[in-house]
Amino acid sequence: MASTEHALSVREKLGYSLGDLAANLIFQTLITYLAFFYTDVYRLPAATAATIIFVVGLLGAFVFTPLIGIAADRTSTRWGRFRPWILWTAIPFGVLSLLAFSTPDLGERGKVIYALGTYALLVCVYAANNLPYSALSGVLTGSMAQRNSLSAYRFVAVMIAQFIIQVLLMPLVLILGDGDRVRGFEQVMTAFALIGTVFFLITFATTRERIVPTREQTGGIVQDLSDLLHNRPWQVMLALTVLVFINLALKGGTYIYYFQYYMSEAALASFLENSGFNGLISALNGALASAGFAAFTWPKDAATSAFSLFNACGILCMILGIGASRRLADRFGKRDVFGGALFVSTLFLLAFYLFPPTAVAVAFAAFMLHGFCYGITIPLLWAMIADVADYSEWKNHRRATAIIFSAMLCGLKIGLSVGGALVAAILAHYGYQAGLVQQPEAVVQGIRLTVSVYCSLPFLLAVALLFFYRIDKRAETRIEQDLHLRRRSADASA
Repeated sequence: MASTEHALSVREKLGYSLGDLAANLIFQTLITYLAFFYTDVYRLPAATAATIIFVVGLLGAFVFTPLIGIAADRTSTRWGRFRPWILWTAIPFGVLSLLAFSTPDLGERGKVIYALGTYALLVCVYAANNLPYSALSGVLTGSMAQRNSLSAYRFVAVMIAQFIIQVLLMPLVLILGDGDRVRGFEQVMTAFALIGTVFFLITFATTRERIVPTREQTGGIVQDLSDLLHNRPWQVMLALTVLVFINLALKGGTYIYYFQYYMSEAALASFLENSGFNGLISALNGALASAGFAAFTWPKDAATSAFSLFNACGILCMILGIGASRRLADRFGKRDVFGGALFVSTLFLLAFYLFPPTAVAVAFAAFMLHGFCYGITIPLLWAMIADVADYSEWKNHRRATAIIFSAMLCGLKIGLSVGGALVAAILAHYGYQAGLVQQPEAVVQGIRLTVSVYCSLPFLLAVALLFFYRIDKRAETRIEQDLHLRRRSADASA
C-alpha cells in the first residue's frame, strides 16, 4: 500500500462532502421533478415521459453503473483511481444538467429524441461521477472511525441539497422565471450547474486516496464477481439497500396523498396559522417586495403548504440525527446503531396509523422524531458499504471498491423503481381516481395503511437482515487492525 496515513482534516471532509451536495442538487431534482418537468413544462405526453424515465433508469442500473464500476477499479493515474473521474465529469455533468432541463423549440418527435438523449447522457455521466465519488470514501482512509465522521459530513451536505430541492426549488423557479416555469427551470439549473462544477473541482483538489491496492491485490472481472457472490456482508447490504430505498420511494410518493385526502384541511389551515408559518411567509414576501424581487411563491392550498413544511421539518431533524450518528457508531459499532435507530424510526412510522385526521401537530412531531432516528442511519449505510470493501480485502487479499459500490447503487435504483411502482399499484388496488376532490373511503384507508404499515415492512425486514451481517464492533476493530498491519508490511517491502 502506498500509505498508512489515515487521519482526515476538516478541510478534506468538507471538500469531500461538497461533491455530494453538488450531485444531489441534480439527483434530488431528477427524482422529485423530472416527471413534472417533462409533462407540465416540456409538454411531453405522460406515457412518453414515463417510458423515457423507466428505460433510461434501467440503463443506468444495469448497464452504466456496472461498467463504470469495472472501469473505475482498473483506472490508474497519478491522482489515484477514483478522484480523476470527478475531475473528468465535473464540466460535462454541469452542462448536461442544464441541457436536460432546457426546452428547445422542437417538433414532437424532436422533443422525444432530445429528452431521451439528454437524460441518457446525464444518467451515464452521473454514474461516471457518483460511483467513483462514493467509492472514494472507501480509500480516503482505512480508519473506520474516520470513515464514520466522513459519512456524517457527507450526508449533512446531502440533506442541505434535499432541503433546497424539496422545499425551495419551485419557489425559486417561479421567482427567477417571474412566473414563467420554462425560463425559471433554465435559470435555476444554470445556477446549479455552475455551483456543482465548482464544488466537484473542490472535491478533487482537497482529497487524497490513501488506500492504494498493489498489483497483487487486483483481480480480474470474473474474480471480482466471484468474491462478491461469496461475500455474505455484501449480500446483506445489497438486500438492505434495496429495502431502504423501497421505503423511501414508497413513503415519499404517498405522503402527499396523506395530506391531500386523509388529513383535515381545516386542521391543516389552523396549524399553519397558529404555528406562525403563514406570518413568516407574509414577512418574507414583504422583504422581497421591498428589495424589488417577486414574491416568494409558496403553495397556497393548506394540504400542499403543510406537506412542504412537513418535509422541511423532517429534513432538519434528519440533519440532527446525522450529527449524532458518528459518536454512537464509534461507541457501539455501526451495525448495532443502524439496526436500533432504524427499528425506532419504524415505530414512529407505524404510529401514523393511529392518528386521526385532525392530529396535525402530533403527525408533525412523529415525523420529526422519525426523521431524527432515520437520520442516524443515513451516513452509516454508506460507511457500512465501505466496511464491506474492507471485509472483502481482508478475506480475499484483493480489493475491488468500485464494483462493490456499483452493486449497491444498482440496489438503490432498484429500490427506488420498485417503491415508485408500488405507490401507483397500491393506489390502483384501492380504487384511486385522479381528479376527485374527495376519494372513496377505501382509498383513504389504503393511503393511511401505506404511510404506516406498508412503509414499515421494508424497514422491519432490513432490521431482521442485520442479524446475518457479520461486521459488528469487534469485527470492525479486528479487520481494521489486520489490514493496517498488512499495509505496513507492504509499505516496508515496497
